[in-house]
Amino acid sequence: MNTYVRPALSLILLMTVVTGALYPLVVTGVAQLTFPEQANGSLVRDERGQVRGSALIAQDFQGDGWFHSRPSAGAFATVASSASNLAPSNPALAERVKGDAATLYQAQLGPVPQALLTTSGSGLDPHLPPQAVAYQIPRVAAARQVPVERLQALLEEATLHPLIGPPVVNVLALNQALEDLSH
Repeated sequence: MNTYVRPALSLILLMTVVTGALYPLVVTGVAQLTFPEQANGSLVRDERGQVRGSALIAQDFQGDGWFHSRPSAGAFATVASSASNLAPSNPALAERVKGDAATLYQAQLGPVPQALLTTSGSGLDPHLPPQAVAYQIPRVAAARQVPVERLQALLEEATLHPLIGPPVVNVLALNQALEDLSH
């Protein structure tokens, strides 16, 4: 029996050290050397160096003076990141979307863009289509007393054109640029 137990325990110990310690340390070291910004969470800092958030995680901006992210099923908490699991036929989802649409609706702009009414799969998508951001420009311009044209230019500057997929805007980066306007 000792001939079976000893090698088995030795192998368990070896694999625990290799897969539980050495491999994670090597991967962490390589990530820190090759992609330090991404390995540390893609943090966004203000001009004072204070962390404002992550470029990969949506933020909950309150008030008319800010561009708002899409809704979050997990209240923007990274621990509870997920979709709501409400089916399109679920009355609770329909009621939430109707309520949000009524709140956000602006007659002169037409229907509210879908991205402002629906959550993403993770519940934390930091990007919006440029049309969803443009829909918010009149509200932000009125609250901040900034010309609409200036906000449209800011939107154009903040629009990212990925190699694959449609153009997107990182709402945190856009709001940080918006904050820089007032300084």
